[in-house]
Amino acid sequence: MASTLFGIHGAALELRSQRMGMIAGNIANAATPGYKARDLDFAAALNARMNGADADAAIGGAIRYRVPVMPSMDGNTVEMATEQTAFAENAVGYQATLSFLRGRIDTLTRALKGD
Repeated sequence: MASTLFGIHGAALELRSQRMGMIAGNIANAATPGYKARDLDFAAALNARMNGADADAAIGGAIRYRVPVMPSMDGNTVEMATEQTAFAENAVGYQATLSFLRGRIDTLTRALKGD
């Protein structure tokens, strides 16, 4: 019921949350030698979810490794400017999805109350 009630937005919120964790992990490992920065191809993961894949399969199939603009001498591929930009972009998408869901819930609540 929840998947049809909230449509694509429930899956989008879950995937944005997973992507946020992945980007935060990149930032946390910025000084770890040999660490390879990863990101989630959000569109591919969302498409997989909408085609019936479970969350783990959708995320696993949409993980991509970043190709650094300026490779580090220690093999670390985290570039803080790239990570901060991705984090901000994902945060805006997360908030937009959350706002849409909040509006949807408010509408349903008003309908149930008879307002």
